[in-house]
Amino acid sequence: MGTKRDAIQAEPAVPRTAQLTFADNHMAQALFGAHSTHLVQIETELGVSIVARGADLTVTGGAAAVDMAERVLMGLYDRLTQGADVTTDEVAAALRMITQPGGKLSDVNVEVRTKRRVISPRSATQAHYLKAIDECELVFGSGPAGTGKTYLAVAKAVELLVRGEVDRIILSRPAVEAGEQLGFLPGDMQEKVDPYLRPLYDALYDMLPSDQVVKRLENGEIEVAPLAFMRGRTLANAFVILDEAQNTTAVQMKMFLTRLGENARMVVTGDLSQVDLPRGIRSGLRDACDVLKDVEGVAFVEFNASDVIRHKIVTRIVNAYDAAEKHRRASARYEQNEKKDDA
Repeated sequence: MGTKRDAIQAEPAVPRTAQLTFADNHMAQALFGAHSTHLVQIETELGVSIVARGADLTVTGGAAAVDMAERVLMGLYDRLTQGADVTTDEVAAALRMITQPGGKLSDVNVEVRTKRRVISPRSATQAHYLKAIDECELVFGSGPAGTGKTYLAVAKAVELLVRGEVDRIILSRPAVEAGEQLGFLPGDMQEKVDPYLRPLYDALYDMLPSDQVVKRLENGEIEVAPLAFMRGRTLANAFVILDEAQNTTAVQMKMFLTRLGENARMVVTGDLSQVDLPRGIRSGLRDACDVLKDVEGVAFVEFNASDVIRHKIVTRIVNAYDAAEKHRRASARYEQNEKKDDA
């Protein structure tokens, strides 16, 4: 999917110069970054030239790119005036927002507040995802690793728990990875399932002080359990997350979704390019996306490689695998057509 930046770079550049002056010199320096690192980020991403003199900036380049740079800079300065920080991550998020289709710079200021940190969306899709979680009882988030599907869902769950809007958080995963079965793994049940659930624990410890995580796990306010433990339960007054849902069967997915009780929200996340189920078994995530696509109160948010917020090389890896998969599919179709012609 092309971005606004791609379209701008493809169009003939209409030159423009913009002069920006910031009233607060201290905030201006925070906006520019140490050794103007934030300005360099914007220059590199948008293909403009930025010259700083005190609290004044001169931005030169193609008219569309200069307009975007001006909006990013003013938006980030507004963030500083509201008492929020501006780091290289916030600059990258603002640039991503303004260059992605459907992205709005104001979405950078959408916040999820937990005990340990304040989290803002890093892409237009992440902003859409958080809004969907606020508005819908059941949300499916699908897409590649590194897009924040699970992390943002856990953050939202912790926020609602701390605010008292839900009584508990339930985090679950199917224990079907790399073909392993729980019964053949060493240790008691807790030791068997912990490796599968570790990413969920990691997210929790990122949102809450460690003593609170331990306390809430002990008193049942937070429950982390494999999918099999959900059977026969009704999950009311809870924020429920099913992670790695691509590894559920259709039967397991139906079982899980029908656990949803009164005053509960459910988020289901997964990556359909990483299904570990035995060959021939349809993924419950894919099945649910097909079956529930027109059901009221259910939202589907699809992430792609442009939403990857880990190291840039992760985006390149995702793109490379996507290209290889498309090539394999094209080759398979070509071979099938050749066989039909021969017949």
